[in-house]
Amino acid sequence: MNNDDSGFMRVALELAAEAEEAGEVPVGAVVVRSGVILGRGYNCPISAADPTAHAEVMALRNAAKNVGNYRLADCTLYVTLEPCAMCVGAIFHARIGRLVYGASDLKTGACGSVIDLPAEIRLNHHMQVTGNILAQEGAGKLKLFFEKRRKTATKRHADESC
Repeated sequence: MNNDDSGFMRVALELAAEAEEAGEVPVGAVVVRSGVILGRGYNCPISAADPTAHAEVMALRNAAKNVGNYRLADCTLYVTLEPCAMCVGAIFHARIGRLVYGASDLKTGACGSVIDLPAEIRLNHHMQVTGNILAQEGAGKLKLFFEKRRKTATKRHADESC
């Protein structure tokens, strides 16, 4: 990890907080080229009514629009949670050169936790992957978010059952 990694991951964590404020799972992402943020995104599948509106996809869309090209080979994507298979596919198609993620995702992580798509030699794109950058912060946000959600669901269920 270098200082740039932690700095850009902190920006992604700020975006994750925005997702949480919107009632979405708190995941944030930024696309960076030569120290400049080209794209930002946070999870918004609920508000967008779009199952593909994960933080990574939103950041890739934003960056591609800003530079006028979907190919982002000389860029780094920072995301607070290990990407799922769908997001790794989008990252491959964007030709991202480097992926940096925070917390591991033991349920749907596609960079080593459940499957390891970047290590798949049969694929036509490869990238450098660095994980566990500010992982505690990202994992902590997720843990608190789901604890609150469970508490609200339990209370709602108790209120409805009377």
